[in-house]
Amino acid sequence: MSARSPRAGTPRRRLVSQETYETVFGTVYVGLATNAMLVVACLPVLVLLATTDPRASWPALAVVAPLVAPALVAAFAVFSALSADGSTTAVRTFWRAYRRHARRALAIGAMTSAVVVVLAVDVAAVWGARIGAAAIPVFVTLLVLTVLTALMALVAVPELPTARLRDLLRTSLYLAVRRWYLSVAALAVLGMLLSIVATRPAVGLGFVAAPLLFVVWGGCRFALRSALPDGEHRRAPGVAAS
Repeated sequence: MSARSPRAGTPRRRLVSQETYETVFGTVYVGLATNAMLVVACLPVLVLLATTDPRASWPALAVVAPLVAPALVAAFAVFSALSADGSTTAVRTFWRAYRRHARRALAIGAMTSAVVVVLAVDVAAVWGARIGAAAIPVFVTLLVLTVLTALMALVAVPELPTARLRDLLRTSLYLAVRRWYLSVAALAVLGMLLSIVATRPAVGLGFVAAPLLFVVWGGCRFALRSALPDGEHRRAPGVAAS
């Protein structure tokens, strides 16, 4: 008995739809493009890390570290556009957000860098001293709160473009503490990314940066949305328009 052949001219059913292909390839493109833009935007920091010993060049690193802040804000804007309407114009969205939010992002980065340096120097100053047992936990707690607040604020910058910087930082601190499980998880993922970049720079910067930063952005943005129940661009209590 011969097997029945499919009717001539009948199109085969696709296992994966064209829309799925476009979504997958679009998402991969956005990730790779975002990684490339992050490298370009953070190039001074990366060059300094690659050509010097961070233990000796930390003052210079503290000066250029704020350049990372607008790059992160731009990446977060790309993630927001991708999640909102599936936009894959990663390069245009990145640099448009970079230009628009650079001033506030640099201010957040500069303040964070200054506070982290001061607290790190304080920890080093009391390390091994009798007062260190009481002072070091306080300094470390303040350092963690500073980084968490900055991270939440950088995610909030494109979400609340009209908020005053002072109110934005105050709200970010409140959300970082109130939703500590989200902010700490985001900080852990960010630490994982930094460790990968430190040990395998090509993998970290070329492939892993965007996916892990997307996780960081998602956790922080969820914390922001919990304070903005009526819409992602509604101002949180205490955040006033400029």
